[in-house]
Amino acid sequence: MYRLLPAAALAVIATAGHTQDFPARAINLIVPNPPGGMNQIHAQPLGAVIEKLYKQPAPVLNKPGGTAAAGTAFVANQPPDGYNVLVTTPNIYLAVEKDKVYGIESPYKLEQLSPLALLSADPLTITVQTEKPIKSISELVAAAKARNGEMSFSSSGPYSITHVPFAMFLDAAGLKMRHVPTTGGGPAVIQLLGGHVDTTMQGLGTVSPHVKGGKLRVLAVSSLKRAPAVPDAPTLKEAGFDVEAYLWVGLFATAGTPEATLVKLRDVIRKSVADPAFQDAMHKADVVVDYRDAPAFKEFFDADYKRLAGAVKKIGKI
Repeated sequence: MYRLLPAAALAVIATAGHTQDFPARAINLIVPNPPGGMNQIHAQPLGAVIEKLYKQPAPVLNKPGGTAAAGTAFVANQPPDGYNVLVTTPNIYLAVEKDKVYGIESPYKLEQLSPLALLSADPLTITVQTEKPIKSISELVAAAKARNGEMSFSSSGPYSITHVPFAMFLDAAGLKMRHVPTTGGGPAVIQLLGGHVDTTMQGLGTVSPHVKGGKLRVLAVSSLKRAPAVPDAPTLKEAGFDVEAYLWVGLFATAGTPEATLVKLRDVIRKSVADPAFQDAMHKADVVVDYRDAPAFKEFFDADYKRLAGAVKKIGKI
């Protein structure tokens, strides 16, 4: 004799079934920036490996706008089923801190997103064109002081991860430069390559192809240790400037996703990141993989957030 189950019990059974089969359809990798930046560098090979290992599509969907706020809000407001994964940088919290400066409500709250994994934590690089005479960070500082605010730098947008650390550097060096914001890391580098700005501060992976091609020169890095890909470039702390920042790339799911689904999704990510194809793609981009599962990523995230939130307040309204 069959017994009817209450609706709540049926929902639990349905969820368990979906979780057991996860992933049963496409996992969308949402990049909240235009193509060409660090998020894209990570998302493209990650999606390819997920498709190879799990026989499900993992398309990369670019949703730029509002210094990554538009794409972030998109994931924050999706059904919590694990099928929309945000691939992002510290812009996830910098956009929120910027809104606080202006006293406006953000299109999303950090509590709407659940950390999944850290993929990398690269230093930012202060970079110039090789055809320019500036060959060191001290020469850049001297040139900027001589031109007294006439030099310019590009970023991926106001209060972005490629703006705030550069503002920290300018403050530490006592410099003024004209800020030229763009819509992402790729466009910011294009501004430098085209000679429209004097310098930029970008992730190593974003500038690496142009450094290898002889078009760009890295003057300094923002990490505590020198970057193996550019060992001759000193850290900003070595150069006498108390600045530490990272262009990390991490993954987030919509908050409220069932724990069993999150466990499955994190396992998908862990296995995909460990795959030789992903590792090789990162190596070719001069990105050092620094995989950390959700608990360790959350600890890293909190420390990083605290460090840069104060810098946003100091910048104030632009």
